[in-house]
Amino acid sequence: MAGSTEAKVEIIGGGLAGSEAALQLSSRGIAVRLFEMRPEKMTPAHHTGRLAELVCSNSMKSEHLPAAPGLLKAELALLGSRILELARRTRVPAGSALAVDREEFSGLVTQAVEEDELIELVREERAELSRSVPTILATGPLTSERMERALKEIIGSDYLHFYDAAAPLVEASSVDMSRVFVASRYGKGDADYINCPLNEEKYERFYDALVSAERVVGKDFENRELFSACQPVEEIAVRGRDALRYGPMKPVGLLDPRTGNRPYAVVQLRRDNAAGTLYNLVGFQTNLRWAEQDRVFRLIPGLEEAEFSRYGVMHRNTFIDSPRSLRPDLALRESDNIRLAGQLTGSEGYMEAAATGLVAALSTYAWVRGWPAVVLPATSAIGALIDYVTGGSSGPFQPQHANLGLLPELEEPVKKKKARHEALAKRALADLSGYIAARDELHIEAADGGTRTIPGST
Repeated sequence: MAGSTEAKVEIIGGGLAGSEAALQLSSRGIAVRLFEMRPEKMTPAHHTGRLAELVCSNSMKSEHLPAAPGLLKAELALLGSRILELARRTRVPAGSALAVDREEFSGLVTQAVEEDELIELVREERAELSRSVPTILATGPLTSERMERALKEIIGSDYLHFYDAAAPLVEASSVDMSRVFVASRYGKGDADYINCPLNEEKYERFYDALVSAERVVGKDFENRELFSACQPVEEIAVRGRDALRYGPMKPVGLLDPRTGNRPYAVVQLRRDNAAGTLYNLVGFQTNLRWAEQDRVFRLIPGLEEAEFSRYGVMHRNTFIDSPRSLRPDLALRESDNIRLAGQLTGSEGYMEAAATGLVAALSTYAWVRGWPAVVLPATSAIGALIDYVTGGSSGPFQPQHANLGLLPELEEPVKKKKARHEALAKRALADLSGYIAARDELHIEAADGGTRTIPGST
């Protein structure tokens, strides 16, 4: 691809955003120094030194259009996302969702970076920011204290934060398959989930044990500091006795083939690796003490003798007040050689991190070359998310997933929800394709499975 190695870009953080950015820049002939402090310095949530390690779920959400997660992936494919490409190569069965073997995925990302001749992977903590070197800061929500201080010196404002949690993993061989059934909700896709059904009596017993269980972080921490998409299951439960039945334990779309009836409540297990030896408890992010997780989660039918290969954990996540600090191209208002990407910006989600990393790379590439700023159409899912992050929010700034509610309204209103969503997705892909065609100097090539024609279904 066109480009030269005369300008070396520093990327700090080897997560999804930083890895995507590094691979994008190297493909354009830009040399990169990628700093990753792991494994020399670990975080409370990471377990390995591999790049792009997934610390929460192994699901990257639905690929179905016109849903927002599906639209986001369609746009990433148009933009040539390497993270999406590698995720699809390591997928495990999960119905219509893109779930990956987390070890194989992070291994492939690490291999791609290590084998790239234009990327120098530096395994040390980077604790300062240059005001002259083109830089992408993608250290994520678990940014080190020293880097937090370095960034604060530039932006001059305090950080915001929230608490995030991860669900436990169980060994598949320890699940009592005589007490569960295998199916996907509404019969979509293959039967990829192990479903643990509870009748009313068992649900009530489980509920009482859960809400009374001892937590690692005291019950007095503020609810406003919990990110809604990763609420601990015990925090959902305290809202009311039926809250779980309308949340992670909802039984809709599932029939127990042994009874022919819909269960009172269901706990779903999703495959966590390609071999099918590990499963995660879907929606069961938790902050319970490990001994309590053993006690409470073994009340779930089929998990009475479960062996947990990893317990659920909670950690504090940091992000900046991006509308005050970032320009529309993700550059710092106070230092335009530095761009931010990933969850540090207040975007939330795996694919969202990859998307902001990709855009930060394109933006840095354009800045190095002296070209106009890269600002994707606000009618696209990625453009709308970045518009929200960099100034499109009202009220106190909070982390956000890509969602159709961020997109501008259609010029001609469409009343029916399905048709409206299809029209929004069709416009998003058309406008993004038009932008790509108009910015051919950015050398954007669609990834495998990417197309610049609009799917008929959208």
